[in-house]
Amino acid sequence: MRIGYFLSCEEYGPEQLIEQAIAAEAAGFAGLWISDHLHPWNDEQGQSPMVWPMIGAIAQAVSLPIMTAVTCPIGRQSPLLVAQAAATCAILNPGFTLGVGTGEALNEHVTGAPWPSFDIRLEMLVEAVELIRELWTGKTVNHRGRHFTVDDARIYTLPDSPPEIWMSGFGEVATRSAATIADGYVGVAPDADLVGTFKHLSGGKPAAGGLKVAYAPTADEGVEHAHRLWSTSGLPGELGQVLPSPRHFEQAAQLVTKDATRASVTAGCAPAEHVAAVRKYAEAGYDQVYVANMGPHYLEMIEFYGEQVLPGLRAD
Repeated sequence: MRIGYFLSCEEYGPEQLIEQAIAAEAAGFAGLWISDHLHPWNDEQGQSPMVWPMIGAIAQAVSLPIMTAVTCPIGRQSPLLVAQAAATCAILNPGFTLGVGTGEALNEHVTGAPWPSFDIRLEMLVEAVELIRELWTGKTVNHRGRHFTVDDARIYTLPDSPPEIWMSGFGEVATRSAATIADGYVGVAPDADLVGTFKHLSGGKPAAGGLKVAYAPTADEGVEHAHRLWSTSGLPGELGQVLPSPRHFEQAAQLVTKDATRASVTAGCAPAEHVAAVRKYAEAGYDQVYVANMGPHYLEMIEFYGEQVLPGLRAD
């Protein structure tokens, strides 16, 4: 299984993200994920740099392949914009992968358009992926679809081969759709059922998972950072897709206790616990896992993984 590093644009500024990418390559991580948001999940996280210039900058600093995790091409960013941006990124970063998903109201309702129900968003994403692939042919495209219109558009700057498109799926319906339209699957939990469904329906295409840990000198400090910054990750069901602003996430996250965060997060600096957390993703069937740090100790975490976690995982 390939182990990569997950760059959280919600928590870190541009200089810190570049610093993390350089450190991750030096430590032996095999690739990078990077989130694509307009807003952070809460004000405590406090950042949200634009993903496309970040990829361009990171591509000049490291040689690791980068994947967006994930881009929503159906709201504030049109399929046309995403197609052009991703094509340029694929030239700057050979191995670049466009990760896509149906998005969250947090980032997409800001245009003032109504936030569609999930079934409509999934329908829009299928059309968007088809349109992006058509634009990547280099031909002039005229498209009059149910959700998107492109008039006499052509992308001139293209890589030799189009990048792969991987799709996130947090439920069976989206996962089945990903198996049909995508080159790979993206998840954020070691869910063997969803990964198995994707692999079965797609004929064995690869899957990548995201994992957040809170490295710190003690487990208690790590839990403090995770709860302060990422208690919003503990919200159940579809709340993450429908709440419209960081303040609403903050209000809802008041229901997430510190004990719940402690029970769900790998915190501290015990190598065996971090190795076990990553192995859960391998056991669920993932081919790749990307590990993010929560809190200020990101350089220590990256060094710790390079010295004490990645070697044990490579021996599996």
